[in-house]
Amino acid sequence: MKPPPFTHHACRSVEEAVGLLDSDADAKVISGGQSLVPMMNLRLANPSSLVDLNRIPGLNTVDAGPRGITIGATARQHDVETSAGVATAIPLIGAALGHVGHPQIRNRGTVVGSLCHADPAAELPAVFATLGGTVTAQSPAGTRTIEAADFFDSYLTTTLEANEIATAVTFTVPQPGTGWSFDEVTRRHGDFAIIGVITLVTLVAGAVTDARVTVFGGGGTPQRIAAAERLLVGTAAGDVDDDLVRSGAEAVSAALTPAGDIHGSAEYRRHVAGVLFSRGIRTSLDRAAA
Repeated sequence: MKPPPFTHHACRSVEEAVGLLDSDADAKVISGGQSLVPMMNLRLANPSSLVDLNRIPGLNTVDAGPRGITIGATARQHDVETSAGVATAIPLIGAALGHVGHPQIRNRGTVVGSLCHADPAAELPAVFATLGGTVTAQSPAGTRTIEAADFFDSYLTTTLEANEIATAVTFTVPQPGTGWSFDEVTRRHGDFAIIGVITLVTLVAGAVTDARVTVFGGGGTPQRIAAAERLLVGTAAGDVDDDLVRSGAEAVSAALTPAGDIHGSAEYRRHVAGVLFSRGIRTSLDRAAA
């Protein structure tokens, strides 16, 4: 299938791109196009024009610093997945990217684009919700930063304004002594998740000082499960026994209100989320203690 007619703008600066977006309410930003173009082909999106960021210098950078990893709007998922700096600072990102589509998709797709598309079953929004950080957005009014906790609004919707362009995302580097896990259930490798769970645990002097549990594919946005996190924080690693893990799994399942569809019922998603938490929390604790 071919998309409906549109005007293509190959922008040379962020200011030019923002101006075009501000002047045309039906325009869409394109960087990798791995979500937008299929939607156009299926007539699920019908923009009058595409504001292309790919010729703008400086937007394809991947900067790994001690406190955060900053990824530009046109940086390809493959480049982030294979970055030595990213692998050292936040291995969770590379692990999650390995589940995103297929290599051909990751060669063109962008990390920032996936966040802005905000599919609740996608891997990268869940990683961002777990790690925390900021999105840098630019509009005719200037530049602002949006915290991870404030970025996802609802299904396929973020808090970006209509005339704003996300130019970069910064993922917060976890503290020393942090372990992680990433797991999802799909029908085939590369599909969107039927349900997935990310866990992050920080140990200080053998006790859990920070715990993060995020479920994706279980609602309209990635969901942090505060009840499960509270069970873990303040607990000695050796005291995280089967009973506590079972309680955490029950808290995860109880917090979800997923929709059922042809891929899995709501009850199935709730059950599997608890199972994935049970597996993941053990993996996170082992990695934190290593």
